[in-house]
Amino acid sequence: MHAPSNTLVRMANDIGNFFRAQGEEKAIAGIADHVRKFWEPRMKKQIFAHLDEGGAGLNPLPLKALEKLKADMHGFSTMAEAKAAAEAIALGDPVPQPAQQAKAKAGGNGKRARR
Repeated sequence: MHAPSNTLVRMANDIGNFFRAQGEEKAIAGIADHVRKFWEPRMKKQIFAHLDEGGAGLNPLPLKALEKLKADMHGFSTMAEAKAAAEAIALGDPVPQPAQQAKAKAGGNGKRARR
């Protein structure tokens, strides 16, 4: 079976190959910016989950770029959610958790049990 993360890993590595000639610092910034701008939230959520599982198959530059992007976005897959988290941090409020982490803490898949 071909997991969606395999395709995303290949795409991230291809993006990394494009930016590699610019040097490490610019490449990391370019890869992160490309993923932030052009990958849809579902794709970012999947690649962030893949990072949480160790990031197998990612080349060093895309790995660093995705880790940086995930940290910059506070683990959220949309910029609106990331901005809300940054504002909460600035105000000293509790930071909302990405849905993926909230589901794990709830001890399930986040769906209600049937009655």
